[in-house]
This record gives sequence, structure tokens and C-alpha cells, in this order.
Amino acid sequence: MQARKLRVSMGQLLVEGGEPLRNLERAVQLVAQAAGQGAQVIVLPETLDLGWTHPSAQTEAMPIPGPYSDVLCASAREHKIYICAGLTERDGERVYNAAVLINDAGEILLKYRKINLLGVCDDYYTIGNMLSVVETPLGVIGVDICSDNYGDCMEIGHVLARMGAQIILSPSSWTSDYSYVEGQDPYGKKWFGPYFHLASLFDMVVIGCTSVGYIVGGPYEGKKMIGCSLVVDKSGLVAQGKYNEFASDLVLAEVTVPERLIHGTGIGQMLIDKGYRLLLS
Repeated sequence: MQARKLRVSMGQLLVEGGEPLRNLERAVQLVAQAAGQGAQVIVLPETLDLGWTHPSAQTEAMPIPGPYSDVLCASAREHKIYICAGLTERDGERVYNAAVLINDAGEILLKYRKINLLGVCDDYYTIGNMLSVVETPLGVIGVDICSDNYGDCMEIGHVLARMGAQIILSPSSWTSDYSYVEGQDPYGKKWFGPYFHLASLFDMVVIGCTSVGYIVGGPYEGKKMIGCSLVVDKSGLVAQGKYNEFASDLVLAEVTVPERLIHGTGIGQMLIDKGYRLLLS
């Protein structure tokens, strides 16, 4: 599989807790803008419909496929662009923090349910139980969500890489204390570090897009989402979104989708050659 160029867009969406129609309207606008700029895929934030840990998740979550995912599918089909987005999913009595990958024909190729849930999410979401990747004309894509990429949860990214992922797309909702202002760096290496760990070890591209706005309702009420979304490859930082808690931002970047020839047990030897310590018998 030869290396190719890919134009990606991060849509730092203003997400209002419990306002799915307004949030989806803004999401569709960003999709149209990204397609107009020549992006082939746009990544949108985590739980963009109801907002992360908003109490409405317990009563207003919709199935996937369902009315909220249908809006995104129609937008992908209209603008001929891939969309990766986070939604709140109801499946029977359970609610999941989910993400979908939609192709440019408006078809859901992959649905993922977040695994590494924060403890404060116990009253809102059920833990997911499956990882997968999908082969597309853009490359082999894996999907995870936000804290699935914590430094103490690298296993998820490692498994996606071993499944053949050339790209990991990660809808996110990074939060900070209300007291942070522009010019400060509330995240430090919290996100770049794990992204670069995966990208440099496996020669892959990792893209995380977060929402902006203030959190209203739920355990994180009063905190804010301030953007700073990331595109990282094996060489380091490719693109970063603006620090802005008040309005959306659209960031366009071009990445090289790396050729991945090593698989199976060859990956273990490759990691050893790079100095990565494996647990060996």
C-alpha cells in the first residue's frame, strides 16, 4: 500500500449541553466549509449532539443509525466528504459515548463505543467492548475517543495499530479549568505525548479534534473546552487548532498516509528494534 497525501480538517465545534439541533446545525456548517476547502475527511468532537456528561444523555440519547447520525450522513453525502464524529448513542436501556466514521456516500462504515471512560461518567455511559478498523480509499482508519488515548491507556492505540490502522481519528472533549486564559498551556504534553508515542512507534497519523464552549450541567459544570486540537505524525506536530472557548475553528492540514508493510509478529520485532520494551517470557 503506497503512501499518499490526505487533506484532513478538524472542526472545533461549539457544543452546547442539551442542544442537539443547534449543535448539529453548526456541525453541518463546518462540514460544508471543510469540503469547500478541499478536505477529504473532517473530524468533529466527542458527543457533539448533547455534550459530554450533560444530564440529557440519560433521556435524549438516540440510536445509531438514528435521527442525529442521519443528519451527518446526509451532510457527508451532499458534500462528498468523510466525517468522523462523536454522538451519544442509546441502545435499549444503555447509553454509550460513541463515534461514527461516515464515508463520502453517507454510509456508516464504523461505529465505536468509548472504552476508557472517566469515573465521573459512570452515571451517563456504558463501557464499550469492541475495537475495529476499516479499509477505505483514504487508508486504513481506526477510531477511538478522547481519554482512550491517555498515557496510561496506550493499549487501545497499540491494538488499532496492530489491526493495520494507518490513521487514528479521535473525537474529543478536552476540558480545562475556567481560570485558564489564552497564552497558558493547560494541556502541556498530556495529549501530544500519547499521540506522538503512537505515531512515532508505528509510523501512523493521529488526529484528535475537541469541542469548544463552557460545560453546563453534569459533574464538570463550569469547566471549559478550549480547542487546541492536534494532528500528529511520526515527525511531530503537523497542525494545531486555536485556543478559543467562544467560537468554532476549522483547521485544514495535509498529511502523508504512511505505507504499512509490517504486520503480525513483525510488529513486535519492529518495536524491539526501536528500543520499546516488551514483556517477554
